[in-house]
Amino acid sequence: MSVRIVIEAGDLKLKAKNKTVSNVKSSQIKKVFKDLIDTMPKAGLIGVAASQIGENYMVFVTHPRNTKARNIGKADKLRIFINPKITYKSKKQNLIYEGCGSVADIFGPVLRPEEVEVEATDEKGQRFSLRADGILGRVMQHEYDHLQGIEFIQKVSDYSKIVVKKHYRKNIRNSKLQKKNSLTTKIVFKKI
Repeated sequence: MSVRIVIEAGDLKLKAKNKTVSNVKSSQIKKVFKDLIDTMPKAGLIGVAASQIGENYMVFVTHPRNTKARNIGKADKLRIFINPKITYKSKKQNLIYEGCGSVADIFGPVLRPEEVEVEATDEKGQRFSLRADGILGRVMQHEYDHLQGIEFIQKVSDYSKIVVKKHYRKNIRNSKLQKKNSLTTKIVFKKI
């Protein structure tokens, strides 16, 4: 288990096809889980996909919490998503500035469905569905995009509003709109 380097935009590993995980208990996959979990906080991230650490598997982890870049209020627990699939997207959308460990120090406004549902398998092999809004719903979409070879910068709604980290922290992070749209009010977890 180790902290891995987060691969930067432009590296072809971020665009490579990701493999479905067939055995969640294999030592190789367990190492990927642990490396993602170790890397995420050290890199100051609230989610990270396996492809971002050079492992092309259909796996991502989330742990929305307060970081230097995000002030979300109440934290969510650490979650592992194996072979995830988005099964629901709300028609209602909202705009939040996003950043990414693979596109360091840049933030931009991204329009996404306000609420999504993801079906996946956890690290114990249990299938589940998770429906969420706010920052958790957004992080699930962002990390799922990584597994499809899509980086957030490709989804920025207005490139003239891209900002660097310093400006984001000073002027946007604590704005009313950013806080309102980041607030997670709905989490529905079901074993399936």
